[in-house]
Amino acid sequence: MTTELGKTLLAIARATIADALGNPARADESAPCLHAPGASFVTLTQQGELRGCIGTLEAHRPLLSDIKSNALAAAFRDPRFEPLQHSELGITEVEVSLLSPIQPIDFAGETDALAALRPGMDGVVLEYRHYRSTFLPQVWEQLPEPGLFMAHLKRKAGLPENFWAEDLRLSRYSVSKWRESAL
Repeated sequence: MTTELGKTLLAIARATIADALGNPARADESAPCLHAPGASFVTLTQQGELRGCIGTLEAHRPLLSDIKSNALAAAFRDPRFEPLQHSELGITEVEVSLLSPIQPIDFAGETDALAALRPGMDGVVLEYRHYRSTFLPQVWEQLPEPGLFMAHLKRKAGLPENFWAEDLRLSRYSVSKWRESAL
């Protein structure tokens, strides 16, 4: 994935949020890849701290629509945070992650599952009955040990950290990511 694509996606996400806050902004939306299906996450941070993160795990709409929808959701509908205020826009950094297709992880038991994870590379989806959660690959920076990563992923899903069931499912994906400060 190119730096130019990253700049385009970041500009679209920021312009979408700015528009919603009453600051009209424009971004180039002409790239052909924006009209193909895509799955993305938009992450907002302030001084290195998470301020919002919402995304889509599977490509079910054009990438342009996905980026815009996730930017608005990260800014205004992440249940962990109050909606972003106009006064915060200038101190908010945008990061966009473009997801690969999800692939199931084959394993036999929890020890095997932990050994199958690739720290720093894998975004992971955990599913058990109606429980579901995901962590982007970037989360490995805060939780570099597979056991700790998995414990937090279970807790995010609403399960106890030591929970295990034979019918628990794990899947992986990778991302191409761009952060405003890195470009």
